[in-house]
Amino acid sequence: MTAAQPLRRTPLYPQHVALGARMIPFAGWEMPVQYQGIVEEHHAVRQRAGLFDVSHMGRLEVEGPDAASFLRRLVTYDVARLAVGQGHYALVCQEDGGILDDVYVFRLAAERFLVVANSVNAERIRDWACQHLTHSLRAAVKDRQAETAMLALQGPQAARYLARVVPSLEELRRHHCAEVSLAGTTVFFSRTGYTGEDGFEIVLPAGAGGILWSWFVEHGVQPCGLGARDTLRLEAALPLYGHDLDTSVNPFEAGLGWAVTFDDGADFVGRQALLGIREAGVRRSLACLKAEERGVMRAGCPILHSGRRVGEVTSGGFSPSLGVSIGLGYLPPELAAVGTELQVDVRGRPLRAQVVPRPFYKRGKAG
Repeated sequence: MTAAQPLRRTPLYPQHVALGARMIPFAGWEMPVQYQGIVEEHHAVRQRAGLFDVSHMGRLEVEGPDAASFLRRLVTYDVARLAVGQGHYALVCQEDGGILDDVYVFRLAAERFLVVANSVNAERIRDWACQHLTHSLRAAVKDRQAETAMLALQGPQAARYLARVVPSLEELRRHHCAEVSLAGTTVFFSRTGYTGEDGFEIVLPAGAGGILWSWFVEHGVQPCGLGARDTLRLEAALPLYGHDLDTSVNPFEAGLGWAVTFDDGADFVGRQALLGIREAGVRRSLACLKAEERGVMRAGCPILHSGRRVGEVTSGGFSPSLGVSIGLGYLPPELAAVGTELQVDVRGRPLRAQVVPRPFYKRGKAG
């Protein structure tokens, strides 16, 4: 997006304004960063239920007899293993193994898939897919971002609220999805989440998005903005593209080797480079850092060991659940071991920190 281009707005923009949300630019979109406050919204998701507008995320539908084999060429995970109604996290890599995006792939039918990409990479992944769609492949790629809205209902009470809309979905298993007819229109539901809590994602026609959003809010679900989404995902140690992941990072450095499938023999983009990296070992590893004193580490802060710079914080902030600052950063493997004592340079002041297990927060348990 150039400076002259206006910010895009999701179909839920009127609802955000009516609720008094503070709007900010994000990845070319005008998005709510908070409503009543980041900490309040954070705790609402941890304790009850919160609702996010994630319509800015990319949504590609891939359909056709060769849809599975086509997607297998593009992503690191063997999507042929997915049964209808299942989903799995995957990575899109370039030839050298660098990460172009991290995505979620859902199998909607035998020959139809939904790929959810990060907002900052939505056009990149769409174009990347189209570039690899040769005439010999019986598959089609459809960008559904503009015609749909996407909501994320997150928190320990999320299933109870959703059951009031579609009772059968309370039994939807984690990492699974379903398409349901509501008021004569097909609505997609999945059960994954980017907050460390139980949660659901909902994709529906753009015009219906505001109706469902308003129903949840009127029935007691807390509307949440990007601020709480970031503190929640950081506590769960979930990477954010552009901070913890980019084309200079490979899956093994990021601790995402579990999303890379080699044993099916598929020649996906980046396979040979990733095989070499796996064999040689990584030069750095993504680690979780927890402050041992007052102070807040932020992205870009240098990480020090015995006074020597050994890395920098890629994501950082204050954890409302833990009451201390936490962060992610890449370190030499020997320093990424749990228990390693480090310092984070916060505007010239060394903040004592320790490498701790991943994630910082587990559902129902803070600490």
